[in-house]
Amino acid sequence: MIDVKREEHKTGNKDGYARGVEGKADRKGLASIDDALKTFLRTSGMGARIGAPPAFRAFRDAAGEAYARHTRPVRFARGELVVQVSSAAHLAELKGFLGEEVRSRTNQILGSDEVRKINFRLDR
Repeated sequence: MIDVKREEHKTGNKDGYARGVEGKADRKGLASIDDALKTFLRTSGMGARIGAPPAFRAFRDAAGEAYARHTRPVRFARGELVVQVSSAAHLAELKGFLGEEVRSRTNQILGSDEVRKINFRLDR
């Protein structure tokens, strides 16, 4: 947790604590590191400059528009692409029938065999 306590004249708040993420203040003026980093990246504009990893964009292109609307790549590390899927029906199709084909096309778009596995998970 990060202490974001500031003097009243800097925050404009009677309690002297800065407002947390999205203007929410907790009782001690603390925000989690996750929330603090997300806020920093969004407000600084650095998040937009960093952009999505190439594997995310390649996956969306390989999956096609119909599946891209129901999926969201969330992590790529050590050759494994983790993708959240919005419905059980789409999850079953991707895991059972289309997963290997989408992985192969993703690598073709990337021009390398970077993606060794795609782990499809139901988005809850």
